[in-house]
Amino acid sequence: MNPVRERHTVAIVGAGAAGTLTAVQLCETAARRRVPLDLVLVDPAPEAGRGTAYATTDPRHRLNVPAGGMSCYPDDPGHFTRWLCRHGEPTVRGTDFATRYRYGAYLADTLAQAIVHAHGTVTAHRLRTRAVSCAGTPEGGLELRLADGKVLLADTAVLATGPAATTGDWAPPGLRTSERFIASPWAPGALDGPLAEPAAREERDPGDGPDGDPGDGAEDGAPKRAGDGASADVLLVGSGLTAVDLALSLDRPGRTVHALSRTGLLPQPHALSPAPAMAAPEGLEAPTLAALRRTVYRHIGRAVRAHGDWRPALDSLRPHTAHLWRSLTPEERATFLRSEGTLWNTHRHRMAPTTAESVARARTARRLRVHTGRITDAVVRPDGSLVVTLSDGRHITAGWVIDCTGPGPRPEDPLWRSLFAAGAAVAGPLGMGVATREGRLLDVRGRTGLPVFTLGAPRRGELWETTAVPEIRVQAAELAGELIAPLTPFRRPARRRPLDAHGLPLSTHAEAAAAHRTGLERVLKVRAGAEDAFARAVALDPGFALGHAALALLGHECGAEVDVPRALADAQRCARERADERERSFVDVVTRRVRGDSPDGGAGALLGHLAAHPADALALAAAVPTIAFSGINDLDTTYALSLVERASPAYDGHWFPASLLAFLRQERGRYDEAAELAGRALAAEPASGHAVHALAHVHYESGTHESGRDWLDAWLSGHGRGAVHRAHFSWHIALHELALDDPAAVRRRWFAQLAPGRVTGVRALVDSGSLLWRARLSDSWQGRVPASDVLDSVAREIVERPATAFTALHAAVALTAAGDLAGLRRLRDHAAGADPVQREVVVPLCEALAALIEERFHEAARGLDALLPVLGRVGGSAAQREVVEETLLYALVAAGRCEAARRLLDTRLDRGHAPRDRRLLAALPDRRG
Repeated sequence: MNPVRERHTVAIVGAGAAGTLTAVQLCETAARRRVPLDLVLVDPAPEAGRGTAYATTDPRHRLNVPAGGMSCYPDDPGHFTRWLCRHGEPTVRGTDFATRYRYGAYLADTLAQAIVHAHGTVTAHRLRTRAVSCAGTPEGGLELRLADGKVLLADTAVLATGPAATTGDWAPPGLRTSERFIASPWAPGALDGPLAEPAAREERDPGDGPDGDPGDGAEDGAPKRAGDGASADVLLVGSGLTAVDLALSLDRPGRTVHALSRTGLLPQPHALSPAPAMAAPEGLEAPTLAALRRTVYRHIGRAVRAHGDWRPALDSLRPHTAHLWRSLTPEERATFLRSEGTLWNTHRHRMAPTTAESVARARTARRLRVHTGRITDAVVRPDGSLVVTLSDGRHITAGWVIDCTGPGPRPEDPLWRSLFAAGAAVAGPLGMGVATREGRLLDVRGRTGLPVFTLGAPRRGELWETTAVPEIRVQAAELAGELIAPLTPFRRPARRRPLDAHGLPLSTHAEAAAAHRTGLERVLKVRAGAEDAFARAVALDPGFALGHAALALLGHECGAEVDVPRALADAQRCARERADERERSFVDVVTRRVRGDSPDGGAGALLGHLAAHPADALALAAAVPTIAFSGINDLDTTYALSLVERASPAYDGHWFPASLLAFLRQERGRYDEAAELAGRALAAEPASGHAVHALAHVHYESGTHESGRDWLDAWLSGHGRGAVHRAHFSWHIALHELALDDPAAVRRRWFAQLAPGRVTGVRALVDSGSLLWRARLSDSWQGRVPASDVLDSVAREIVERPATAFTALHAAVALTAAGDLAGLRRLRDHAAGADPVQREVVVPLCEALAALIEERFHEAARGLDALLPVLGRVGGSAAQREVVEETLLYALVAAGRCEAARRLLDTRLDRGHAPRDRRLLAALPDRRG
């Protein structure tokens, strides 16, 4: 017996999908809330996560929900799709249907990661055995007896046992006792016999089959004669998803697979191209079954008229199914099951399109035959095969009969029987599953007795739709929160919370706060290691909202190796559980910025946050477009200057605001002031990347290319050795070399500091790709332009589905440099459905660049010229956006509009001295465009 235990022990019985999802949520919730927990998974399977559904290795067995709906996390729907991309399927989309085996591997890997990240707070153990009974202890805990004779003591148990086994009560005695009857097809080795049948059947006289059909011969109106040899055919009793999977596995030439059910209905297929989502219909509040039936059928009719497809209408009901089920009376529920239950299941639980296609081919070839009816009798032939009589008098001869009728009404294994026998569990509504209250078992008195919970299939009577991952993952998250809540220790608010470098309190402990300060300092200096520091902060305290939000921001804006949606979901969870108003506001700012779903891209939220918290340096850095972040779209330099100037007093003379002001002043052409501010910041912090960046722009915009090149080169080899954006500083040096019309120096620097392998990710697009294109436009690069090498070093997701307009602009430039017209059009299509800046700036940019590739130079020039006034909306610096102006210059010359090109070059030379521009001007023919 366990006396007093400081650590709470949760036993999870069953390590399939439901048990694994629960374990993941318990690990992460306990780690966030700093609750010590012992987690014990009890299951005889060799690997967690697979259970019955995902242990199959047959690649024809596909999930019946698209990958985008199968994430472990209800607040991060793309998690499974991203896992597939990282594990050998880089082109997978959320609408694709993965194999069941791959999903089992995903569950196992996600659990392993959760256990590793919760190390120090959660200890996890696997017991490869079965629980055979469960009883309460005098101390209020539980005693689980295991099949190996051991006893497990726990404070709480979660019974994640999955669907109840089929009872086989429908089978006649002669069938039930036959060795050729398979009652549990997914049991290990159960299908060895049918799968080992010979591929070819014996020759039959063409007259043996009905109407002389030689393709069947197993269904001929009379039992086959003894001595004909055992049939290779298989009869599946049931025509749902289990029967479909088995039909695919057993399909082979020379065999007929029969599927028999009361209705003869197979699951409907998913659409090849899903129609747009629909909102649920009105009139779902407290309906009668008759009213609900009318509402749903009208809703389906609207869907068919609007989209030519009933599926969006049915899918829109999914979030409301449990509520609707509970709103019906017991009599109405029973009526629904009798009259619409099968119709609902065949339309709600659908086949993957590839599965449906395979089924259709098998039916066309008559290797799969579907029958309506039930079995009334079965006779075992001397050779062991079975002659089965159907309710309409027909006969089917089969070598094997497999029960695919689906789960029984309630769980019946020894563990559940012990609970039913003790009155600790009772059957659920209509005898389906077990009775629960929010997942906790109800006893015979209708009370919550033992601390035993369940989820998934055992709650079917209570919820109706509860067997699919999208429902189970929500139950798992809610259950984890319910179990951990009473264990979370009450902590008095600390008198003095740790502070960041600018005096703002942090909702974490001292060690995580120190790591966060390091990360923030590196961001402000533009030095490497910020991502590692923030990752260390959340490893030390998984419940630290600001740490997760900072990682999400770095991944989104800077291309850091961060799973951005996962970090964002973690930040939101942590902010709800433990954060002050400033931290919650910052998480909201990052959420809006990453998702880009607000009309202003989150600018209003960020500016409001800074008005309330001017000393939030990471927010200020994100707002101002500099080297670290793309800034706020549409933030003009006047407002940006006032924003930084208002915030500066909160920093008490710190060098950081001065470095931002330096950058903004040079953007307005106030180069002397910018140089003075940058010098002041560098005197206080020689490694300040923002100040160096501002000074690099001062040199470039004022035309002091020789001194700018030499000064920046010296800094890069000295204080800049730890700079995170070394490639960008190299790009600045190369711009000086380009302006000085030194193509050999440009080429040397590109290969030494900017070529793929030295630079990857977003920086390869922004710096390496744009430099190549600029060199190509001004005839400063002879021979092949290796733009395709740059694109190959960047994830296709970043190139064709960029998160920001700034990245999208540079992706468009790199694709143009590579002559990739198809990729440019894919980028345009993405931008058309993205945030407003991508729609209004990047889409016309892609169209103009496509015209350039196709040598429609007049059209390209018109499009590019129209973009110049609004180009600032994409963020970044004027020097970065200048690549569009240089492309316009090329298009004007190619279109023969030499006078317009001359005017543009004169304007550029007025801004600053550049030998290259003088060469281009001199090369223009002396005629008007």
